[in-house]
Amino acid sequence: MATETTPVVVALGGNTLLDAGGSATAADQRKAVERTATHLTDALATDRLVLTHGNGPQVGNLLVQQAAASETPQLPLDVLVAETQAQIGYLLQQALDNERATATEAMTLVTQVVVDADDPAFDDPTKPVGPYYTESTAAAKPFETARVAEGERPYRRVVPSPDPVEVVEADEIASLVDRGKLVICGGGGGVPVVRDDGLRGVEAVVDKDLTSASLATALGADTLVVLTDVDHAYVNFGESDQRALERVTAAALREHLDAGEFAAGSMQPKVRACARFVESGGERAIITTPERMEVALDGEAGTRVVGDDQRRS
Repeated sequence: MATETTPVVVALGGNTLLDAGGSATAADQRKAVERTATHLTDALATDRLVLTHGNGPQVGNLLVQQAAASETPQLPLDVLVAETQAQIGYLLQQALDNERATATEAMTLVTQVVVDADDPAFDDPTKPVGPYYTESTAAAKPFETARVAEGERPYRRVVPSPDPVEVVEADEIASLVDRGKLVICGGGGGVPVVRDDGLRGVEAVVDKDLTSASLATALGADTLVVLTDVDHAYVNFGESDQRALERVTAAALREHLDAGEFAAGSMQPKVRACARFVESGGERAIITTPERMEVALDGEAGTRVVGDDQRRS
């Protein structure tokens, strides 16, 4: 079991919130979250823990529900992100409180993330969300769609995915951590907002791994852990000569990124987040599975990203 004195930020991937078959029913989500809570408790002997999480299937379900009930008010994407932060946070905090019976209670914080209104991503929406459409149905939608699959319904809505600039509630999160609270925040990358005579929500999705890196830097964390469904990041993934990355510097990881080694929408944002965190002063970033987190924190599993000055240590 690893003990940390500075906050540890753990980004929970979709596999930590859904069962192996990808079911998003409440019962199956609860079981998956309970397993994740057990792994977290086994791996980390600290209350200075900050959890972030994805929300793709959950937001997708809400969009499907809205499409099926057009007579009800249609809520914008930023509101749906906030709704799923509460939904998933509730399941996580209950599971963690039950698992850590003697620990300080977990808390869920609805989190806003500032993005730049002039981010180029707003001119090039790429993030698929919501249900699939036929070509004719997609053409009639009041939002931008793109072909993202094969078959009879290959089109989906696409929205911008701008970079996170600032976590609005970062100071409050730091204060809660200092008081011994286990904080669940940044769900789905945070509710995307711009500063425009105050804060204003926008129709976009911020990558949760990049938000996790930004938050970890703001909190002065030494360690960022990105949990997913594979033990390592790989080069030549899926090929006969695929190779697991174990201990790797941020600079070497950047070279692999520039060479196009990692799939967009899959491992690429996780690798970018890890490199960015270490380049911003973090001590280490780890990519692994919930089951392997404890040994990865001990330096014996997973992809461990370190600074150039640690390459021989």
